[in-house]
Amino acid sequence: MARLRFLFQLVGSVLVVAGALPAMAQAVPLSALGRFQGWRENALIGTGLVTGLSGSGDSSRSTVTRQALRNVLSRLGTNVADEQINSRNVAVVVVTAVLPPSANVGDRISATVSSIGDARSLAGGTLLMTPLMGPNERVYALAQGQVVAGGFSFESDLNRQQRNYPTTASLEGGATVEAPVDAQLLGSDGAVGFLLSEPDFETANRIAETINARFGQSIATVQNADEIRVHFNGDKPSFASFMSRLQSIQVEPGQAARIVVNERTGTVVAGGSVRISSVVIAQGDIRVRITGQRTASQPTFIGGFSNDISSLVVTNTRLEVEQGDRDAVVSLPSTTVGDLVVALTRARVDTRGIISVLQAIKAAGALHAEIVVQ
Repeated sequence: MARLRFLFQLVGSVLVVAGALPAMAQAVPLSALGRFQGWRENALIGTGLVTGLSGSGDSSRSTVTRQALRNVLSRLGTNVADEQINSRNVAVVVVTAVLPPSANVGDRISATVSSIGDARSLAGGTLLMTPLMGPNERVYALAQGQVVAGGFSFESDLNRQQRNYPTTASLEGGATVEAPVDAQLLGSDGAVGFLLSEPDFETANRIAETINARFGQSIATVQNADEIRVHFNGDKPSFASFMSRLQSIQVEPGQAARIVVNERTGTVVAGGSVRISSVVIAQGDIRVRITGQRTASQPTFIGGFSNDISSLVVTNTRLEVEQGDRDAVVSLPSTTVGDLVVALTRARVDTRGIISVLQAIKAAGALHAEIVVQ
């Protein structure tokens, strides 16, 4: 009787949750679904020197550090022999930065400084002027300034204390743009391309329909599952207004039938509209426990010992089989994964058990979605 009452409560909770789930996805800005073709960031890289370290820089074994320091001093008018350089207050680093799609001369960007030698810490150091180049070996920015490390490392008499990774530091706003960049959005065909971050024909078709309805004319066409072309019929001064209207469009994206499962962390993520056909689920567990106890029998004799008598070790084994007290058997009509997960959770099925149930339903052909196991 108690089991039937539990099943009625379980099915009742499923029906309550089913009424609470939304039927359709909410509209999101166009920029959340992808990017315009030509609007991209650019990676910059350079090598430099960090000075002012308190004995935590590269050791004298680093040939690259000595050569780089000698080159810097030579450009500053000081000639120093290689054997005269013996300082642990300097470290050779790689400086990386990201140049935005549109930047002007004098704009400030942030950079990341990472040691490439055997320095122990970059805390308290100052990066000397470092050119940052693009893939075409053109200098687009210059980085210089005080670096900020998110940790520390101290060592004395074989004792060492370290927090986080002090060999990597940040240079907030420490790079100055020296060459302007401007994203070219308008193609040779007079159209702007929009690229979806997740290719989907349904979402691409909705975007094109929404754009055409917003502008009152058929200017958007679907080229592929990941590209929409929007034709621009105005003059150059009105292009900014056109892009502003285009970027502010709200679109309801199509929902992919997909369930993401992470067995290591016990995480299940599924869309609320992923459907499950009528199915009967039985979930339970059986615990088997084997315990062994060893005892020794030591014979004794009155009046002496016998050489051919030894101790006897006896092992007593006990086998216990316990059936889980949280078994759940439920029959569900056509419903969603969200309903099922909530129902199993209220039935006190753990997350790993829910993952096993979803995989079993998929194998039975009742789960109409793709399961992605991470």
